[in-house]
Amino acid sequence: MTDLARFSINQMTVKQLSLPELMDACGRSGVGQVGLWREPVQEYGLTETAKLIREAGLAVTTLCRGGFFTATDPEARAAALADNRRAIEEAATLGTDTLVLVSGGLPPGTKDLRAARERIADALTELAPYAEAHGVRLAIEPLHPMYAADRCVVSTLAQALDLAERFPAHQVGVTVDTYHLWWDDRAPAQIARAGAAGRIHAFQLADWVTPLPEGVLTGRGQIGDGAIDMREWRDYVEAAGYTGPIEVELFNEELWARDGREVLAETVERFHSAFL
Repeated sequence: MTDLARFSINQMTVKQLSLPELMDACGRSGVGQVGLWREPVQEYGLTETAKLIREAGLAVTTLCRGGFFTATDPEARAAALADNRRAIEEAATLGTDTLVLVSGGLPPGTKDLRAARERIADALTELAPYAEAHGVRLAIEPLHPMYAADRCVVSTLAQALDLAERFPAHQVGVTVDTYHLWWDDRAPAQIARAGAAGRIHAFQLADWVTPLPEGVLTGRGQIGDGAIDMREWRDYVEAAGYTGPIEVELFNEELWARDGREVLAETVERFHSAFL
């Protein structure tokens, strides 16, 4: 792990950089892969972003995000499905084979986690064949349990795999994110389960630092600043047969307040240090 062959910088890590600035910074840093987010891509323009990516010679490792499948209102559900079809089309246009899914929290006024998870399965039944037709895999990302109420009722890798295994592996798999899974002593066995079935579609790094900020969304720490043994987690996914990109995805106000090129260079250095 002394080179950048598998390193990918997620756009949110350096969201202060515009897309052209990000492409330029990657070129100057020797970074060949990026993970993109739909909102800044849409703002810049989908066709224009795809052209920019091609001209920079970069590969797009993932597009984030699809999902939010748990609504009970028929109109809201139809809107979510339509938006996810657009996300699949966007991923295909950008040249990535992986759309990351954040599944959605409990709808207002409800408390039934099992029913919410079944609505995710219902949505995947409609979307998985559509994704396959566009050459895109759906990667369910379990989020830390603190997000279960409002953002993602899928909290463990086991829950994500229970959903994914209803579909062929080339249609639906999982995202392994250290920030969300590091606390779960069952996760290593579930990584092995996912790897045996070819369902690890994305691997992301972020460290766990405390105290968490208000709102908790921007608490993802720079590699090496927190409690997670990144080498241990790399070993888990590699023992499971994963050899794909390793994407660093950080949501951190302090990092966003700094020069984005400096943050990218620091992230590359921390990535090296974590795996040497």
